Amino acid sequence: MKRKILRTIAVRSFAVVVSLAAAWQAQAQDPKAPYPSMAPLEQYLMERNAEIALAQSAAPESISRDAEVMVLGRHGYETAIKGKNGFVCMVERSWTAGIDDPDFWNPKILAPICFNPPAARSYLPLTIRKTELVLAGQSKAQMADSIKAALDKKELPTLETGAMCYMMSKQGYLSSRDGRWHPHLMFFVPQANAQTWGANLPGSPILASEYPPDRLTIFLIPVPKWSDGTADSPDVH
Repeated sequence: MKRKILRTIAVRSFAVVVSLAAAWQAQAQDPKAPYPSMAPLEQYLMERNAEIALAQSAAPESISRDAEVMVLGRHGYETAIKGKNGFVCMVERSWTAGIDDPDFWNPKILAPICFNPPAARSYLPLTIRKTELVLAGQSKAQMADSIKAALDKKELPTLETGAMCYMMSKQGYLSSRDGRWHPHLMFFVPQANAQTWGANLPGSPILASEYPPDRLTIFLIPVPKWSDGTADSPDVH
């Protein structure tokens, strides 16, 4: 049954990736895109305790209960709970997407995510830097240029082997098209060939997305249960 669910999710997921790519390209050229600029900051902020709970829902309780929790403040992410196990849970906002993503400024996007120690050390700084740049008033293009310069100068760390994260929250809102989507794991690696993982192939449970501006590839693997242990339904987003 588990394999059947994963196969079903993989097929549907691949279709979603293809259709999203087409939608992103079309809307990137549309001057009437739904979120053309950043909304007032208040629309991206959450009540502190609610954000902590949402961040912790990204991973199973056995992981998140001892993880550091970060919340978004007016100038960037700040630590709300000190951790013990090296994991870091937070709620990403829309600007962690690609700059051509139509949801880039969507204040409704709330993506609970929990990084393992290698990702917390080597991928999380990228999210923190993007957030600081956006909250400082930089445009999408300016932010992209700033990230490129930081990577060129090695101000941001190289991805560590084994960097990954959990995105298994039932309460997340990952896109205006798919809502919470499905529970999944993501693995971060320097730019890589998807075929070396067998990703994006028919019947494979692994999806891959290239992020050239960030100089990385993300491999995504759907899992059959949410962080609270309830089963995912392949037909519900």
